[in-house]
Amino acid sequence: MATALAACNLCEAICGLELTLTDDGTGVASARGNAADPLSRGYICPKGVSLGDVYADPDRLRRPVRRVGSGPEARWEELSWDDAFDLVADRLSATITEHGRNGVGVYLGNPSAHSLGSATHGSLLARALRTRQRFSASSVDQIPHQLVAHLLYGHQLLLPVPDLDRTTFFLVVGANPMASNGSLMTAPDFPQRVRDLQARSGRMVVLDPRRTETARVADEHHFVRPGTDAAVLLAMVHVVLAEGLERPAPYLRGVDDVRAAVAAFTPEEAERVSGVPADVVRSLARELAAADAGVVYGRMGVSTQQFGTACQWAIQLLNALTGHLDREGGAMFPTPAADVVGARVIPPGHYDAWRSRVRDAPEFAGELPVSVLAEEITTPGEGQIRAFVTNAGNPVLSTPDGRGLATALETLDFMVSVDLYINETTRHADVILPPTSALERDQYDLVFHSLAVRNTARYTPAVFEKDEDQRHDWEIFGELATRIVARLGAELPPDAAGLVGLPPAQVVAMLLAAGGQVTLDDLLEHPEGVDLGPLRPALPARLQTEDKTIDLAPALLLGEAERVRAWLAEAQVPDGDELMLIGRRHKQDCNSWLHNTTRLTKGRARHHLLMHPDDLSARALRDGERVVVRSRVGLVEVEVSSTEEMMPGVVSLPHGYGHQLDGVRLRHAVQVPGVSINDLTDPAALDVSGNAALSGVAVTVSATR
Repeated sequence: MATALAACNLCEAICGLELTLTDDGTGVASARGNAADPLSRGYICPKGVSLGDVYADPDRLRRPVRRVGSGPEARWEELSWDDAFDLVADRLSATITEHGRNGVGVYLGNPSAHSLGSATHGSLLARALRTRQRFSASSVDQIPHQLVAHLLYGHQLLLPVPDLDRTTFFLVVGANPMASNGSLMTAPDFPQRVRDLQARSGRMVVLDPRRTETARVADEHHFVRPGTDAAVLLAMVHVVLAEGLERPAPYLRGVDDVRAAVAAFTPEEAERVSGVPADVVRSLARELAAADAGVVYGRMGVSTQQFGTACQWAIQLLNALTGHLDREGGAMFPTPAADVVGARVIPPGHYDAWRSRVRDAPEFAGELPVSVLAEEITTPGEGQIRAFVTNAGNPVLSTPDGRGLATALETLDFMVSVDLYINETTRHADVILPPTSALERDQYDLVFHSLAVRNTARYTPAVFEKDEDQRHDWEIFGELATRIVARLGAELPPDAAGLVGLPPAQVVAMLLAAGGQVTLDDLLEHPEGVDLGPLRPALPARLQTEDKTIDLAPALLLGEAERVRAWLAEAQVPDGDELMLIGRRHKQDCNSWLHNTTRLTKGRARHHLLMHPDDLSARALRDGERVVVRSRVGLVEVEVSSTEEMMPGVVSLPHGYGHQLDGVRLRHAVQVPGVSINDLTDPAALDVSGNAALSGVAVTVSATR
């Protein structure tokens, strides 16, 4: 049987794969990790094995479809690409002519960052539309990271990552890399990397309201009440500065301002609201400061809450003040072969350049918080969204108050989706334009090589040729952009370089701009990847700030410290019937998709509400019983599982469940039980960055009646 090398683009781990093809060469017989890949080193998770399932899935769209009718009676008809492009261009340009450019909204889903063509050409359509009504999945999980990076380091994607392979003290806050293999930290085969950490006498400590897969293999785990992490992290900064443990680099400014800002954050106050003992807070701060190679890493749990930006700032302060920023084994900046930061391929970002029409919410990096999307569709007036474009996203399942958003989408004049599937969001579209799948296109991970725990580069040619009647995502964006500007009598901006060359040409230009560590020929000769070595010190030269220094105390972040302090003065530990809801992820899931493959959905059910036995007993509930979970926004019914892995007072539902395809008949869809956690999350709850506060949602749990 023939074999082929591929790159898994389903998550941020970007593992290298070795595929065994079927006898006729038209499908995937089996998949395994590519041991020659210098980053993933032969690792593979269940998602990677399923990549061939997506390619062969008869439910995957391969040609444009148009919705005829609505509701349960709706049906889908195929149409030609030319007719589809004309229909979409006509309707979007007509909306702009009648209602102005902000009458069209755009949403980018998470997978758009995992495709080379989307990364190089995805901005074309938004540039053609020139709307300020732009949204993405970033504001449900990562904008606090980007805002803090923009303020401290001068660029929204200049994000330090743990030098995981050389650290000896690894503090993980609100993250579960055993399930994710890293997020904003590309760390494939995290299980082996943590074993290596412990083999060199290192320690991993986890703070999390659930004893996650990562907490189970940690040397130490402490429960922390959801939404209180900022108090714990700022108290650790307080300890470092109060005890004279700081070791600031010469390019750091604002240390005294930080000292004043954290003076009130004592470990005792942190314990009162978080449940983390004060002596543990002190011990962790001291251990980090004393470590030869230590680093703090925080992800979803600390970003998706009311003080997400304060949490990410505190993490950067801890790494910088203890001397672990830009140091081996600490928080370091990758030096990728194709540098989207240094070349400013992705802009550095800006904050509050404009605000949303209805709620007056500030933008970040040209995007508004997705939590305001539904109201921008349903509220009449100038700038109301009348037509909507989605690319590779499913916000009905992945953003706050999904049911409310689904209702809003039904009121649109027109909607088009660029997507492989009919899902809970695209089912509302008038037209769906399906791009090729991952195995039918070349891949270079522009973003995730820039976030990797080791410097590598890999260009993987397509495994299968696309059919003549298929289109790559970059071809779809280019064709729509060209037709829309022609109808508007306009031109694309001169810097819209996506029309100048194909994606490989863009990669060549970026490789050259970054100094030519490797060439495209080198990468084509080594599709398994090229090893460029461990992370190496890069500051202050790599900083994107004008003076090549880091101001640790920007006014916005000092204001966040004051906001946390004011909250802390009045915060009370929840009691009575109220519980705090958090999400969770599984290694077999890819956000809201891959639930249509038998390979990943068989076995023990994963959709249950997790709840501590004491909380069940207090409500006279039984393990396995079906319960009602209520929040301010809505309610769901789901089975409950008793587990001491949950902190008392905290419950957990997985992200991405609750599929709502009633009336849409798929040929081989797997019926996955479960409910959407985002039918409970609140679009009114935002961090200062605009990120949705999905973690720590107040709920009640009761028996069904």
